[in-house]
Amino acid sequence: MEIKNVAIVGLGALGIMYGKHLVDRLGVDAVRIVADHDRIERYKKDGILCNGEPCTFRYVAADEPMEPADLLIFAVKYTGLKSAIANAKNQIGKQTIILSVLNGISSEQVIGGTFGFDQLLYCIVAGMDASKVGNELTYKNLGFISFGEANDVRSKKVQALAHFFDKVSIPYEIPEHMMHKMWSKLMVNTGVNQSTAVFATNYGGIQVPGKPRDTVIAAMKEVVKVANSEGVNLQESEIAGWLKINDALNPEGMPSMRQDTLQHRPTEVELFAGTIRKLGKKHGIPTPVNDFLYTKIEEIESAYSH
Repeated sequence: MEIKNVAIVGLGALGIMYGKHLVDRLGVDAVRIVADHDRIERYKKDGILCNGEPCTFRYVAADEPMEPADLLIFAVKYTGLKSAIANAKNQIGKQTIILSVLNGISSEQVIGGTFGFDQLLYCIVAGMDASKVGNELTYKNLGFISFGEANDVRSKKVQALAHFFDKVSIPYEIPEHMMHKMWSKLMVNTGVNQSTAVFATNYGGIQVPGKPRDTVIAAMKEVVKVANSEGVNLQESEIAGWLKINDALNPEGMPSMRQDTLQHRPTEVELFAGTIRKLGKKHGIPTPVNDFLYTKIEEIESAYSH
C-alpha cells in the first residue's frame, strides 16, 4: 500500500495549505482538487494565492469518472460536508485511504456512515496558523497531523500514511490513544475558536491574562467533564499543554471561527458548543460557559444580514 496521488475536497485554509505543500513536493499531476463545475470555474477565474504565491492546482470535476485516489482528504467546513461527500464518490476505490481534517468529533462518523469505516483513519490537525481572506491564504506554521485507528492498531493504512508524510515533509504523530486525542482537540477548539469569535480578537487576545483567556480555560474545563462522562479519560492538566501551543502561534493570526465571523460566514458552533451542550444535557452536566458562547455566536451570525 503506497500513496502516490492525493485528492482534496475543499479549498478553505487547510485545503489550500496542504494542497500547495503537496503540489510543491509531488508535482501538479499527483494532486487533484475535486469540486463541482461552478466552483472550479470560480477558482480558475479568481485564482488562489498562498503566502503571496499563485497556486497551480489541477482541478477535476466531481462527476468526472477517474482512477481512484490513493489518499482522499476532506478539508471543508462541517456545514459543507454533505455536499463534499457527494463530490468525493468518484475518488474512492478499495485501497483509498480517507482522512478528514475537519474540526470536532463528528465528521468521521458521517464519512464512515457513507463510505464505510474500513478505509478511514481518525485525525486531528493542530499548531497551524493559516488565515484565509478572500482567495488569499497566509501561514507561517504548517502544524502537525495526529492520526490513527479508532482502536489504536498500527495498521497497514497507518504505516502507509506515516511513510507518505515522511516523504512529503508533513509533521505528524501517531498518538497512543486516538480517541483521547480527538476529544483533546475538541476541547481546545471549543475554548479557543469560540472565545476569539465572541470577544472579536486574535490569538494575541487570548495569549494574555483577561476575560477572553479565562473563558477559553473555563470552556475547556466543561469539555473535560463531558468527555469523562462519555468514557474518555481527558484531564484538566492537559489544558496547560494546549495553552502553550496556542501561546506560540502568531499573535496576529486567528482561528477559523474568528475568520468566519469577520467574513460573515456560517460557523461551526454546532460542532463545539453544540456538541458539548447536547452531551452535557445527556449526562446532567451544566455547561454555562458553552451556553454563553453558543448564544453569543448565534447572535453574531443572526446580525450578518443587518
